[in-house]
Amino acid sequence: MTNETTNTTLSNDDVISAINNLIETCKDGQTGFQTAAEGVENSNLKSVFYEFSQQRSKFAGELQSLVRELGGDPENSGSVSATLHRGWINIKSAITGKDDNSVLNEAERGEDVAKKAYADAVAMNLPSNVATVVQNQYQEVKKAHDKVRDLRDSSKSATA
Repeated sequence: MTNETTNTTLSNDDVISAINNLIETCKDGQTGFQTAAEGVENSNLKSVFYEFSQQRSKFAGELQSLVRELGGDPENSGSVSATLHRGWINIKSAITGKDDNSVLNEAERGEDVAKKAYADAVAMNLPSNVATVVQNQYQEVKKAHDKVRDLRDSSKSATA
């Protein structure tokens, strides 16, 4: 195994902790997108949000498998404090008004936090098998963020 000398090698516990953080991020995104899908009238938005909710569920499952391979106990739910921290907290109030633009704003905020969590994990010196999965998921999270942002921007200009 080759490690760059400038990076410290993470302990197995540190790797498991980093992956569990991403699992919580994915679980929170899964719930957030599910809630967003239920809170919008636009069928295209519903479809996009359901798709991203399922994506995050799949990502969490992949990450949970990695934690098990490392001998750890995988996180299997987001937490209330994690949800607050991860940016999805205002989704409930946004859907109450059935305002697609507000829901898109909150979804993008949640995605900003997910993007940062993945960027932080990618910057770590993770084992190569873990790093590959995290990097691939990070690319998909960035695409999801950009799609939500673009939908929000087009929704904003359509209502302006």
